[in-house]
Parts: sequence; structure tokens; C-alpha cells
Amino acid sequence: MGMAQEFREFAVKGNVIDLAVGVIIGGAFGKIVDSVVSDLIMPVVGLVFGKLDFSNMFIALGKVPEGTAMTLEAVKKAGVPVFAYGNFITVAVNFFILAFIIFMMIKQINRLKREAPAEPAAPSAPVAPPEDIVLLREIRDSLKR
Repeated sequence: MGMAQEFREFAVKGNVIDLAVGVIIGGAFGKIVDSVVSDLIMPVVGLVFGKLDFSNMFIALGKVPEGTAMTLEAVKKAGVPVFAYGNFITVAVNFFILAFIIFMMIKQINRLKREAPAEPAAPSAPVAPPEDIVLLREIRDSLKR
């Protein structure tokens, strides 16, 4: 079997395709959560805490050239290394929202699984006793005679 044949068999297995679909949907879902955080949640948080803009929270780790605007984008463009902790806060909030949404989804799925009516088990054939038990019963029966 050639390597191409093995790869094709691997690539078309159900698990690999399911994983690919999951990664693609996860990426799109991540963008949705990112938008929810940056466009809906962070403005409200900024309003409550006095117009905080997490995206421009940073510490310049080098000398900022004079005349450079003190925004994250301008300082990075000037080639100054920055410690962008505001960006980290945004990513952390995204993660916790995404983790909470996934937790709620799994919780709902588990609840639905518990509520699903159990299918009646098909009556199985009686299990044959082990051979040593059969031999012991034969010995017992022959002693009774």
C-alpha cells in the first residue's frame, strides 16, 4: 500500500472529517465571541468603569520617539517593544465567555441525554454457565442416583 493510499484512507476517516468541521466552526465561533466581547461587552465595561479602553492599555518597554501618539498601534509601528496587557485582558475575557458558553451547551446536552427515554433492552439469551459449573452439576446429579 502506497503512502498516498494510506493518507487518503486516513484523511477520509469520519473522525478526521469531524475534527476538521469542528475546527472550522470553532474558528468562526471564536470570531463571533471576539466580536461580542470587543463590540458589546467591553464598551459597557468601559462605560461602567469610566471609559476604559482595554485595547490601548500597554507599557512601553523602550523609549518612545517624540511625536508618536501614545496608542498601542502607533507605538508598535514606531518599533518600540510593548507589554500589551490590555490585549491580554480582552483575550482572557473572550476565553471565559467561550468557556462558559461551551459549559452551558454541554450541560444542556447532558440534560437532554438524561431525559431521553431509555430504549427497552432486548431480552438476551440466558448466559450459559461456565464449564466447571456444568461438570460439578453433573457430578452432583450422578451422586444423587
